[in-house]
Amino acid sequence: MGGRLRDGEAFDRLVEEHYDDVLAYCRRHAPSCDEAPDVAQEAFLRFVRSGRLPVEGKPLAYLLTIARNLCIDASRAKRPPAVPLDVDVPDRSPGADPAAACAGSEVGVLIRALDPELREVVELRFDQGFKVGEIAQVLGVSRFAVNRRLNRALVELRRGLEGRSGA
Repeated sequence: MGGRLRDGEAFDRLVEEHYDDVLAYCRRHAPSCDEAPDVAQEAFLRFVRSGRLPVEGKPLAYLLTIARNLCIDASRAKRPPAVPLDVDVPDRSPGADPAAACAGSEVGVLIRALDPELREVVELRFDQGFKVGEIAQVLGVSRFAVNRRLNRALVELRRGLEGRSGA
């Protein structure tokens, strides 16, 4: 059954390879951090229930597409608080995740200030290392739209950094 994901060993391998990335995505896009693990788990369950691997691209791209849709659904069902509290302190120890360490940095602040559609493209490109075609698949937009969003985001980030340095 080529292309079918049925045995537990393949599922275990899939979870082991991609759970951290899916969870990180869900933490950034779910209505609350508490809901992120549930959304990530549901993404894997839906992936398995589909009974197949995507024909093109990486399984992670397909998983993030599912996770994105679940986060959107969860946000529609539960409106986020009007004033989000930012209480996370980045871990800058040598073994820490570089993306998490960047979160509290000047660039991290600028990335969080981007429009959600621009921020999502930047996160998929630089946090996940996705190529333009893979980002287009996850977001359900054209490659042209991804390039346009990425360029706009980089211009805004550059402008923000220049403005902070007094240049």
